[in-house]
This record gives sequence, structure tokens and C-alpha cells, in this order.
Amino acid sequence: MRRCLVCDEVMKEALTWGTLLKRGEAKAICKGCEAKLDKITGERCSLCSRGLAGHYSSGGTCFDCSRWERDKEWSGYLSKNISLFHYNEHLKEIIAKYKYRGDYALAAIFVPYLREVLQDMEHDLVTCIPLSAERLRERGFNQAQALADVIGIRTVEVLTRIDTEKQSKKSRHERITLPQVFQVINEELLRDRSILVIDDIYTTGTTLRQAAKALKNAGAKAVSSITLSR
Repeated sequence: MRRCLVCDEVMKEALTWGTLLKRGEAKAICKGCEAKLDKITGERCSLCSRGLAGHYSSGGTCFDCSRWERDKEWSGYLSKNISLFHYNEHLKEIIAKYKYRGDYALAAIFVPYLREVLQDMEHDLVTCIPLSAERLRERGFNQAQALADVIGIRTVEVLTRIDTEKQSKKSRHERITLPQVFQVINEELLRDRSILVIDDIYTTGTTLRQAAKALKNAGAKAVSSITLSR
């Protein structure tokens, strides 16, 4: 008997040969809770995955990304971000339980969605956005690394975090004007390689662009990313 990791309801499924064979790939969330996840579909920004329905865009990119790409300090560093879901209240609560209340098991919810996207993303190495030592002590685990672990993907540690301040407490302006918060380690692994970065939430894009900038300046050929939400 399996229970939904979100609402704890018993999950009923018809027992067939197909379900038996795919038991290891079974979803960890019931159909009702899954229906509340708002997948990003349709036309989306070619750089950040923002849904373009109702949003202005220019040449296939949203206005936010167009601004980033016009800025000489940031243009060309992040090749592409793929986000899975819109950051609605349902997902916000799941991520809060996962990220801030230490419910590591919730990472299993996202396994089938991440696997589906990852098979189409070209990369030589995978890394995760690191936490500061202080933040890691607070949470007990790195939420981005946990996502990689549950899907069984090998990651390489190539970044460390310099600052310790919580990004969620900063305004948009404070985020986009921050000095570099990452430092590259194991630089020899990056030379002429395409790097895929895993993180949980794409908010302003500052964190991922800072990571991409550090990695490309250290010799990486290209940097793309995957996040749960946008």
C-alpha cells in the first residue's frame, strides 16, 4: 500500500502487468495532488522557460531575459534553463516542506518529470548549486543535490558558495546587483565541457547566471540548467 507523499491518502492503482513491470518508476504523488502541479507547457521563453502566454516577448525570449542579454556583464553565460512547473501555491507549499522543513522524501515526487527532461539535455558534467556551510547545517541536506541523488545521476562538485545570506530575503534589485557569490574548484574538469546545473527554483535568474558566469570564465564550453519551478 502506497500513500501520497503530499496528502498521505492511499494511492489506488489497477494492478496490471504494466504496473508491475513499472513498479520502480511509480509516481510518489496521487492524481489529485499531481493535478494541482501546473506544468509549464505551450510557448515558453527560449532561455528561462517562462510561459509566454500573456507575457510580452521579443524574438522568443521574455523581457527579463532580453534585459539580461543586453547587459554586457551577463550576456551569453547561461545557454538555457528548463523549468518543469509554474511556482503556484501548491508547489510553493511542497517546496517549503522539502527545502525548509527537511522533508527529504518529497524529492521522489519529481523523479519522473526530471528524468523525462534530462534525456533531452546535452551535457558532459552535472553539478548542483551549492549551499553555504551555514545553510547546509540549518537544512541538513542540499535540496538540489538531493534531486540529483534520487534520479541516480552522478554529479561533480565544481562550485563553492562565498556568501551566506539567504537569497529569498533579498529584493529583485538586491539579487541582480550582487557581487559574485560562487568560487570554482576542480577547474581542470571544466575545460571545453558542457555543464548542466541543477537547482530548485528559478526566481530572477541571478543565482544560475552567477554560477554560469563563474563556470564559463573557468573554461566551461556551455552552461545550461534545470529547475523544478519558474
